[in-house]
Amino acid sequence: MPINDPTTAGDAPLNLSPSGFPALKNDLYLRTARGEATERAPVWCMRQAGRYLPEFRAIRVEHDFFRVCRTPALATEVTVQPLRRYAGLLDAAIIFSDILVVPQAMGLQVEMVPGKGPHLPEPLRAPADLARLADRRPGFSVDAELDYVYKALTNTRHALQGQVPLLGFAGAPWTLMAYMVEGGGSKTFALAKAWLFEHPAAAHELLGRIADVAAEFLVGQVRAGAQALQLFESWAGELGPRDFAEFSLPYLARIASHVKRQCPDVPLTVFAKGAHYALEQLAAQTVFDVISLDWTVDPEQARARVDRAAAAAGRRPVVLQGNLDPTLLFGSPEVIRQRTTEMCQAFGSAHIANLGHGMMPSHDPERLRVFLETVHAASRRT
Repeated sequence: MPINDPTTAGDAPLNLSPSGFPALKNDLYLRTARGEATERAPVWCMRQAGRYLPEFRAIRVEHDFFRVCRTPALATEVTVQPLRRYAGLLDAAIIFSDILVVPQAMGLQVEMVPGKGPHLPEPLRAPADLARLADRRPGFSVDAELDYVYKALTNTRHALQGQVPLLGFAGAPWTLMAYMVEGGGSKTFALAKAWLFEHPAAAHELLGRIADVAAEFLVGQVRAGAQALQLFESWAGELGPRDFAEFSLPYLARIASHVKRQCPDVPLTVFAKGAHYALEQLAAQTVFDVISLDWTVDPEQARARVDRAAAAAGRRPVVLQGNLDPTLLFGSPEVIRQRTTEMCQAFGSAHIANLGHGMMPSHDPERLRVFLETVHAASRRT
């Protein structure tokens, strides 16, 4: 599927050979993520393929969410849509999928309910429910369960024609556990957090099992064609510092170590949303190459804290990603330009420009264009 040719996705031929990929033409993201000095900050956006795009909504009229995820041609089309719309402005693509494919692979049903979001009709409500999970059953295979994601990655890597690198991703253990226990999103996460304190042994067992599946899944994504990876701990901020140190950080570190042993040259990013208190631990106690920040963190302070922690641990400087408040894209072009310029100046070098969280369904696509163009201009280093 030519990236500039919006061929009907369902009719597009697949290329599922995980070899012979086109040569990469824009490696700015990869060079920056590896800590190299670059001519400007690379830029991409979380949820850059999504409901804010009318071309995405047109596909969703005919196909439900998880059918798009599970159909390689559709996942490819949705992944390349923003690259097509913002030609020359995005420096990375991220495969269209969902963090909840891991709970699905482990045997839980997940539905995407319009207007509500993810719903797990049979959540884990007691430690005995762990026996319902499939990951310890004879013959269980992460690669077999999630092969459709691998096919989408491989097909998309070919479809991108080397324009930009392709990112894979997974949800982190605490975030996935929260969904698996709560049965969906939550304002309080009372059920999931109750597990941590009432059933700590069972909680650690579940977190460890999720970590093992997620780590294997990430390595499989690299084999399928992913050129960089991101781990999303979306609900990190629901934990205080002590509980993050016990129930999130060790599993983030475990996944990162496993992936880096298998794929040492593949850049690895962690996004622990809300865990501003843990920047030092993420920099010193894990092997992530990039730490992504939400918009509540001051970039200059984050840079100083991360640099000190990495140096004390004998690590090379850690790259930072982020962190414009997504709601600023509701502002005027002038406001977006001003605040984006300030963001780029605050981060300085070793920075991957992004939002502090994902694109929103009600965003105007042209406001994103302003953000992307401003990053190109404001971050250029002479």
